Amino acid sequence: MRYKPNLMRDYLHSGWTSKRAGFTCEGTMIEPKQRQNPPSSGLRLMKNLTLASSHGAASCNLFRETRPWRALNEETANKTSASRANYDLKTDMKYALQCRLTFCSLAVCVAGCLWGTATVGAPPPISVPVSPEAFQTGQPEGSAATGLRAYLSGIPRSSYLLDDMWGFRSLLSRYGLSVALSETSEVLGNVTGGVKQGFDYDGLTQMVLQMDTQRAFNWYGGTFNVSALQIHGNNLSADNLLTLQTASGIEADRATRLWELWYQQKFGQEGRFDVKIGQQSLDQEFMVSQNALLFVNTMFGWPMLPSADLPGGGPAYPLSALGVRLRAHPMNAWTFLAGAFNGSPVTNNKGDPQQQNPSGTSFPLNGGALAIAGLQYAYPSLGSVVYANEREPLARVYKLGVWYDTETFPDQEIDNTGLSLANPSSTKIPRLHEGDFAIYAVLDQMIWQQGTELDRTINIFGRAMGTTLSDRNLVDFSLNAGLTFNEPFLHRDDDKFGVGMGYAHVSDRAAALDRDTGIYTGSSYPVRSGETFVEITYKYQLTPWCQLQPDFQYVFNPGGGIPNPSSSSKERVKDEAVIGLRTNIAF
Repeated sequence: MRYKPNLMRDYLHSGWTSKRAGFTCEGTMIEPKQRQNPPSSGLRLMKNLTLASSHGAASCNLFRETRPWRALNEETANKTSASRANYDLKTDMKYALQCRLTFCSLAVCVAGCLWGTATVGAPPPISVPVSPEAFQTGQPEGSAATGLRAYLSGIPRSSYLLDDMWGFRSLLSRYGLSVALSETSEVLGNVTGGVKQGFDYDGLTQMVLQMDTQRAFNWYGGTFNVSALQIHGNNLSADNLLTLQTASGIEADRATRLWELWYQQKFGQEGRFDVKIGQQSLDQEFMVSQNALLFVNTMFGWPMLPSADLPGGGPAYPLSALGVRLRAHPMNAWTFLAGAFNGSPVTNNKGDPQQQNPSGTSFPLNGGALAIAGLQYAYPSLGSVVYANEREPLARVYKLGVWYDTETFPDQEIDNTGLSLANPSSTKIPRLHEGDFAIYAVLDQMIWQQGTELDRTINIFGRAMGTTLSDRNLVDFSLNAGLTFNEPFLHRDDDKFGVGMGYAHVSDRAAALDRDTGIYTGSSYPVRSGETFVEITYKYQLTPWCQLQPDFQYVFNPGGGIPNPSSSSKERVKDEAVIGLRTNIAF
C-alpha cells in the first residue's frame, strides 16, 4: 500500500483514499521529532498508523515504497492543478502520517441498512474527522480570501459541507473531541410486483461525537464514542414489498434515538489488544464485508439470518445492546474478535422491537447472552513491505466466525403440546427451544488492478451464514455475493460501480407450517422456499462531501413465496422491480 497525496484536498494533507483495499483514510502530519526510525533506503516508514476497519483500530508500523513526485503526478493527472503547484514534496519527505483508516461498503457504505419483520442492517459509514486539518477548507496557499468568501470558494475542496463549522470543530479539537454529522436521503419505489406499486421517501441523520483521551488529557489509547440517529420518512419494504431482504439499509421506524455509547481502551505500545465496553451495534464490526457496504439493500450490511432469527433482529441498526468486545492482533495478518452482549436489544421480545425501545435508552440486561467470536486474515498486512518496481499484491480479507444466543426461541411449526400450530385444536403457543447458533464466512478479494492507475480495481466479495437448527429459525441459510469496480471511469477516483445478489432460504420447519395450513384449511396455500434479489448500483462522487447513488433491484419470489394479502385467491406476491436514488451528505 503506497502513500499518494490527496491533491483534491490541496496541501492540507487532510486525508486520502485507497480503493485498492477498500479503505478510507483521514490523517494529519506529525513533526519529524516524533519519528524514532529514519526512512530506509527505497522505503518509507509510516509511524503510528491507526487501522480502523469493521474490526476496529490497531496501531502499527507500515513500510511502503517512496516514489518520485513525477510518477505521482502522472498517476494523478487531471486532478486539481492548483494542488500540484502548492504541494511541497520536501514536506512529504520530512513527515510521517498518523491516520485513521476505515473499511468502506457495506454499508455502510457506501450504502447500507432494514425492515418487513425485524430485519436490521447497517447505515452508510460516517467519517469522523480526527484533526483540524481533516475539516479545514482546502484554500490555496497564500489565498487572501476570508470569512464567507473563503468558505464558499472552499466548498468544492472541503471534505465536509460545513467545513470547520465556523471554528466549532477546531475548538472541540483542542479538547480531543471530534464531531461528525451526515444525512442519507433516498427515494425508492417498485414499478412492478409487490402488494401495490409506488414510491416512498426515507432518510437518516447520523450524529457522532468522539473523544480521543490522548489528545484530551494525555491518557494513552482511549476512545469514547456516542452516536444518535434521527430516522424519518416511510418504509417501502413494509408498505409495498413484503420482502425478507428489505430494499434499503436505512429503513426503520421514525424516531430520534441513541445508537451507540461505548468506551474503547488500547493496550501496549502497538495497540495489539483493545477492549470496548458499553452499548454497541454489532454491524459495525462483526460479519461485515467491506466491499458489500457499497450497496443499498439491507442485507449487504447486517446479514439476513440473524436479522430474521435473533430476538429483535439482533443488536444492529437501529438497535444496539450492552456488552464487552475484545480484539487481539497476535500477528500482523491476523485479528481475533470476541464479544458477549445482552441476548436481546429489547426487554420484551413481543411486538415491534423498535417500539419496545423507541429512544434507545432502556439498556436491557434481563435477557440471555449473545456470544460471538471471529477470526480474520488480511493481506497485505500491517508491516508488509513493497519494494521499488515491485507490483503491489492483490488485497484480500477472509473472516470466519460463530455466534450463540442463550435466549429461548419459539418453534416454527409445533405448539407446546406437540400439535401443528395450524391445527384448529392447537394452543397456538409455540414450543420453546433453548439457545440458537450460526456460523459464517466472509471473503473480500481484489481480482484486478490497473498497472498505471493503482486506484482502479475490481473486487469480489461473498458472505455465507447457516445453522442446522431449522426448528426455531425462519431462515436457516443466507448468502450475499457480488463485484465492485472502483474508478470505473478514469480519473473518477471516488466513483464505484457494483453488482450484487442476496439469497435467503426459508427453513424446512417454517415451510412445513405452510403445508399444514393448506391441509387444515382444505385449500391451496403457498409454501415458502427462498427469496433471491439482484442489485445494480453506481455511486457518483459529486463533491468530496456529497454522493449520488442511483440504484436498481429485482426481487424473485418475495418473502420466500408468501401469499398476497390483497388477493382473495392466495396467489403469491409477484416479483418486484425497485428503482431509486440515494444521496449522502457529510456536514
